Amino acid sequence: MSTLADVRPLARTAPRPSLDLAQLSPNWYAAVMGTAILANGAAVLPVRLPGLIGFGEAVWALSLAALLVLGAGRLRHLTRHRAAARRHLLDEPATAVFYGCPPMAMLAVGLGTLLLGSRVIGTGPAVALDAVLWSLGTLYALAVAGGIPYLMITRHQVSALTANPTWLLPVVAPLVASACGPALVPHLPAGLPQQAMLYGCWALFGIGLLATLVLLPVVFTGLLHSKLPALVLTPTLFLVLGPLGQSVTAVHQLADAARPVLPELAPAMRSLAELYGVAVIGVAMLWLAVALTANLRARRAGMPFAMTWWAFTFPVGTCVTGASALARHTGFGGFTALAAGLYLLLATAWLLAAGGTAAGLARGRLLAR
Repeated sequence: MSTLADVRPLARTAPRPSLDLAQLSPNWYAAVMGTAILANGAAVLPVRLPGLIGFGEAVWALSLAALLVLGAGRLRHLTRHRAAARRHLLDEPATAVFYGCPPMAMLAVGLGTLLLGSRVIGTGPAVALDAVLWSLGTLYALAVAGGIPYLMITRHQVSALTANPTWLLPVVAPLVASACGPALVPHLPAGLPQQAMLYGCWALFGIGLLATLVLLPVVFTGLLHSKLPALVLTPTLFLVLGPLGQSVTAVHQLADAARPVLPELAPAMRSLAELYGVAVIGVAMLWLAVALTANLRARRAGMPFAMTWWAFTFPVGTCVTGASALARHTGFGGFTALAAGLYLLLATAWLLAAGGTAAGLARGRLLAR
C-alpha cells in the first residue's frame, strides 16, 4: 500500500543513494501487516502440513523484527522530521488514512506472538507481549478510527467523488482489535476481567463494522465516478476484502471465547458466527474475483511495482483466517479447501510484495534521498 506521493513508477536512479527517513510514512507498516498475517494464517490453517508451524514461527519472528525496525525508523522520523510528519497527518489526506496501518501491524504481530511465538519464547512472555501490543494497538486503533474521520470532516480537502479503498484503513483497525483480543481471554482472571474483555471486543467489532458499512458506499461512489487516479493504486481494490474477512474472523473468535465466559449466550453467538460468516465470505470471494481481474488488466497495461502491492497481502490473509474459522466451526470440507487455496494466494502475494520492496530498497528506488 502507498500514498499518492509514493505511487509513481520506480524510475531508474543513480546507484545506492542514501535513505531519506523524511519519506517514511505510515504506509510502510503494511509490510509488517502482510508478513504477520502470513504467519498467523499458517497457525490457524485447517490443513496440517509438515513444517507449516515452523514456517509460521520463522515468519512471525520476521514480522516482529520488522515491527521493531520500522518502529525505530518512525520514531526517528517523528523526532527528526516533525514538519513532514505534521504535513502527512494534517495536510495530506491521501497519507493520513494510512495511520490505520500501525495499529493493525501491532495487533497482528501481537496475535502471532501468542499463536506462534509462545513455542519460541515461552507462554508467559508471549502472553505479556501480546497483552502490551494488543492494548497499545487497540488504543491507537480507536484514536485513528475517530481522529482521521474528524480531520476529514474539519480540515482535509476531500470529496466523496474521489474516494478510494484506502479510506477504509482507519476504520478497519478496531475490527482487527476485536478479532485479536479474544485470544487473550483465557489468560485473564475468571469473572469480570474476562467478561469485560469479551464485551469490549464486541464493542470494537460494532465500531469497525458500522463504520465500514457507512464508508463502503462512499468508496464505491468514488470508484464509479472518478475511477482510480493512478494505475498503481489498482492493488488497493483488495482493501475492500479487509473488513469482510476480518469481521468473519472476529465473530468466530468471539463465539469461541464466549463458551466458558458467557455460556448462556455462546450457542446464539456460534449460530450468528456461522450464518454471518458464510454470507460475508461469499461476498468477499465475489469481490476477490473483481479485484484480481482488475489487477491482471492493470498489469497487462504496464502497472509497475510500488508499495501498493502490499495491499495484496493482509486483506487476503483476513479471508484465510475467516475461511479457516468457518472450516473449524462447520466441518465443511469446502471451507477447508477455500482456506488452503487462499493461503497459497497469500503466500504468492507476499513473495511478490516482499521481493519488490527488497529490490526497491537495495537499488535505491524506495526512500531515496
